[in-house]
Amino acid sequence: MRTDDFDYELPPELIAQHPSERRDESRLLVLDRASGAIEHKLFRDVVDYLAPGDLLVVNDTKVVPARLVGHRGTGGRVELLLIAPSGEATAPGAGSVWRAMAKCRGRLVAGESIAVEGGVLVCIYRGRTAEGDAIVEFDLTEAALREALEQVGRAPLPPYIKRPREDDPDRAVDLDRYQTVYAARPGAIAAPTAGLHFTPAVFERLGAKGVGRATVTLHVGLGTFRPVKVERVEDHEMHTEWFELSREAADAVSATRAAGGRVVPVGTTATRVLESAAQAGEWGPMSGWTDLFVTPGYEFRVADALITNFHLPCSTLLMLVSALAGRERVLAAYEEAKRLGYRFYSYGDAMLIV
Repeated sequence: MRTDDFDYELPPELIAQHPSERRDESRLLVLDRASGAIEHKLFRDVVDYLAPGDLLVVNDTKVVPARLVGHRGTGGRVELLLIAPSGEATAPGAGSVWRAMAKCRGRLVAGESIAVEGGVLVCIYRGRTAEGDAIVEFDLTEAALREALEQVGRAPLPPYIKRPREDDPDRAVDLDRYQTVYAARPGAIAAPTAGLHFTPAVFERLGAKGVGRATVTLHVGLGTFRPVKVERVEDHEMHTEWFELSREAADAVSATRAAGGRVVPVGTTATRVLESAAQAGEWGPMSGWTDLFVTPGYEFRVADALITNFHLPCSTLLMLVSALAGRERVLAAYEEAKRLGYRFYSYGDAMLIV
C-alpha cells in the first residue's frame, strides 16, 4: 500500500479550533461498513445505535498538562512538550530527567537554564537523544514535578489547534475539554479524542439501556500521531505506547462475546489495547508496550464496531479506521462530512462505524 492512498484534501476552516459548546452536541456521522450507508446525527444519538448487551470499551488515560512555555537567559522563548522520563523502561512515572520536544529560535546549549512559566519551574537543558528529542532536568522529585505541572502546565494541544504564544484566554477551557470525563490515570501527552464527546448523561442513558462499559488504559504518546513519512505503508515503524488490559475488562469482553453482544471500543487507542492483547495468544489480562500498526488487511479479533473522530490525511489512525470499514468507504464518508461542514480532528465531530 502507498501512504498517499490515504490522502485527502481538507479546507483549513474545517479544522476545529475549539470544542463544541457541549460535549455531546458534536455531530455524529454513522457509517454502515457493510453497505456504505451514512446517517447524520448528534453524538448523544449514539445511544440509539448500541443494543442491550453491547460493551463500550473506553481508555481512561489522563492527559498530563505537559506543554510548558519558558524563556532562556537571553529572553528567547522556548516551548517544551514533555514526552516521558528519560531512560525509563516501564510505565511513565519516575525521575526528574525528561525527554521533551523543544521549540525555540537558535540552538540550545548544554547546561543552559530555562525559566518555565515565569520562573515557577526551572529546568536545565542537557542535550539531545539519538532520535533528536531534547533532554531536560528539573530540580524536583517526580511527585513534585507532577504536582507543579497540574498547577502551571498547559494542555498539550496538537499544532493544528492555534493558541496565542503567551497569554491564552482558552487555557482553562483546554485543560478541561482536552480531557475525557472519565480520565483517571495520568500518563498521556495527547487525548484519546473519541472519548471527548461523552457526558455523564450519555453514560446514564447507555447504562439504563443495558449497554456495558469496560475500562482499559493506553497512555497516548507521540507514536499515535507521528506522521507517516515513508512511501510504502509497510515501511512505517510505530513507536511503542504503554497499555493495560485489566482482569475486569478482559472478563467483560469475554462475557459480551459469549452472550452475542458487540464489543465497541471508543477510539483507536482502546482498539489497539484490545487487539494487542488478542495478538498475544490466550485472551486475558496483560500490560506492557505495544507498537501494533493496524492497516487494511488486518483481521480484527475483538472490535466489532468503533467510535472515532475524523483523522489527519495519511495518518496511522486513518489507516486503522480504513482497516475496519474499508478505505474507499471511509474516504467517501470523509468527503460527505466535508461537504456538510463537519468539524475535523481532535476538537471536531465524531464517527460511529457499525
